[in-house]
Amino acid sequence: MKNSLLIKNISYLVTCDEQDRVFENVNLYIEDGAIKYIGNDAYNADEVIDGKDMIVYPGLINTHHHLYQTFTRNLPQVQNMELFDWLTTLYEIWKGLNSDIIRYSTYVGVGELMKNGCTTCFDHHYVFPQEESDEFIDIQFRTAEELGVRFHASRGSMSLSKKDGGLPPDSVVQTIDKILYDSERLIKTYHDGSQFSTRQVVLAPCSPFSVTGELMKESAILARKYGVRLHTHLAETIDEEKFTTEKFGMRPLEYMESLGWVGEDVWYAHGIHFNDEELKVLAKTKTGVAHCPVSNMKLSSGVARIPEMLEMDIPVGLAVDGSASNDGSNLLEEMRIGYLLHRLHSSRKAPTGYDMLKLATKGGAKLLGRNDIGELSIGKAGDLFMINKNRIEFVGTQYDPKSLLGTVGFKGKVDYTIVGGKIVVKDGKLINVDEEKVIYEGNKLVEKLISNN
Repeated sequence: MKNSLLIKNISYLVTCDEQDRVFENVNLYIEDGAIKYIGNDAYNADEVIDGKDMIVYPGLINTHHHLYQTFTRNLPQVQNMELFDWLTTLYEIWKGLNSDIIRYSTYVGVGELMKNGCTTCFDHHYVFPQEESDEFIDIQFRTAEELGVRFHASRGSMSLSKKDGGLPPDSVVQTIDKILYDSERLIKTYHDGSQFSTRQVVLAPCSPFSVTGELMKESAILARKYGVRLHTHLAETIDEEKFTTEKFGMRPLEYMESLGWVGEDVWYAHGIHFNDEELKVLAKTKTGVAHCPVSNMKLSSGVARIPEMLEMDIPVGLAVDGSASNDGSNLLEEMRIGYLLHRLHSSRKAPTGYDMLKLATKGGAKLLGRNDIGELSIGKAGDLFMINKNRIEFVGTQYDPKSLLGTVGFKGKVDYTIVGGKIVVKDGKLINVDEEKVIYEGNKLVEKLISNN
């Protein structure tokens, strides 16, 4: 039986397609999860939304997150720290993660993303305490399915503890055999590489300072055996650069190259401290970067060379990073802050407001290896969000709806978020879960996690 949705009388439809088209006063028809028609014809549909006064955008795609960190945001003891000290302090709290925390932090983080227009989320989970962590990723997939989001989960990992020269405590590192066994299990159980899939698996050892080279190599071999993608943190701080130079005699990217970690199936989080030659390597190999402007600013990590990356056609997407290094899960905020950051830093060479929207849509789709999401055109997934333009903060903004979210920004909750033609947020509220219960249970779990430290 066909499921269909008609959005009629849309004021502006921002497509982010190859022609950068914006349609005015049109209808959008979605059937069985895919866009079938854009134009002025009327269609009978199971559900109809009046798009009068609405601006419709492609669903946003988050390319790097740590959902568990939603339970350790706004902690006073880490607010003025940089990455290495910040991590070693928070690991002592994160080693208390359990199944309930994983479930509710996923509700909270993904829910916040969805309420701000996100339809696809990639999460980089890598903290697995020795007790009760075997099904963390399974729990994430089940929770994401309940929320109604497209979910890319990573089987992250840490294998290099303090005693071996790494940063994490012994209680959250695992053996290579266990990591690879569980990685293969999750791929076989959950990965769906088909068109319009709602769940995919990525292999993602955490970082050069928390895993061994052997694990990086074996993860790359396993990922390519099954055709899944690879992800890790890289070139985030000068401390990381010093670590790899002293320990391996190589800069971070050179070290990754030596382990087989470049190519179209690889993307890095942050990518701030690449030099000119390294940018050329990224461009040649089509290795991607998830840009995390708010996190990079909060941790004083630096400013990524995004204008140059875009000029060199390096794949770039947008991301919120973990909520403990951002204190939020809001890609709308990332767009505006990213736009302003690069205007300040690069002036006329900076991405435009519309460029930032494309990073958060088409750019993210490319990093995740998908060509079925990221734009609103015939045959693509019916993933979108809607904002009513008749509000006082939008007076005088009607001349460029493409750039609006970068230049002016939007600070409320979206009116609708739709994934595969199904409404998952309406009037700023999650449809598929009880928000009040999530808030109540989430806060109880936060208190328990923090008090046990």
